[in-house]
Amino acid sequence: MITFPQIDPGEPLSVSASLYVTYLRCAGQALAQTQGRYGPESRSSFSGMLAHRIFARHLNDGPIGVTGFEAACRQEIGQAMNPKLAALQLRPSELRGVIAEVGALYERFQAVSAEGCRSVETEIAYALNEDVTLRGRIDAVFDDPRGVRLVDWKTGSLATVENQLDFYALLWSLEYGELPALVEAASVASGERYEHEPTMATISATARRVADMIAVLRSGFADESSVARTGGPGCRFCALQGECVEGLAALRVLSA
Repeated sequence: MITFPQIDPGEPLSVSASLYVTYLRCAGQALAQTQGRYGPESRSSFSGMLAHRIFARHLNDGPIGVTGFEAACRQEIGQAMNPKLAALQLRPSELRGVIAEVGALYERFQAVSAEGCRSVETEIAYALNEDVTLRGRIDAVFDDPRGVRLVDWKTGSLATVENQLDFYALLWSLEYGELPALVEAASVASGERYEHEPTMATISATARRVADMIAVLRSGFADESSVARTGGPGCRFCALQGECVEGLAALRVLSA
């Protein structure tokens, strides 16, 4: 259905939705991530990841009882999140606080209807060629009267979600040869919801931006100075702290 722009052979790249969103915010930070350079772990990121694991568990296995909730959280942490826990060095009391926060989010999540849920944490890896793969993990896929609906859960405010949703729509279209009927972001914390209907025009525009990103990042492998850096709130969790002029300026403003 969609023809992706021609990608020249070059350095191998794995392009995820999060990398794409990071690139649109700051190309320099995205380049650092392709080199395995990530910023510090944050408590909010850890809490959000744990909440997502609990949401997926609920949709896969059914409701989690109050008496078993803490054990379920600790089981999820032990299965996939121990390295992040170690990096944060949370004290036992702080970890209990995180679990309590996730519990409050889970209470809200239980009001979400699971009717029509087809799959949870659906992973797609689409090879554009031998060197470049697009990857994404879609929180939930629903059968909707209008067609397939892709949903991404958020544990904070929605802020700007269009780019991430457009990437998922592109990935779905490439993998399955059809547009999803709807892409949706839903904040469990605030109750906010955002959805739109992907079109060939929006998907084609996203494909062009992803192709441009691949070219820019590859140029940065040879010359990092060729990749622009943009200061903003994301600088708080960037691996380039201390060496990025734009980031230092942004952090001074944010701390003022």
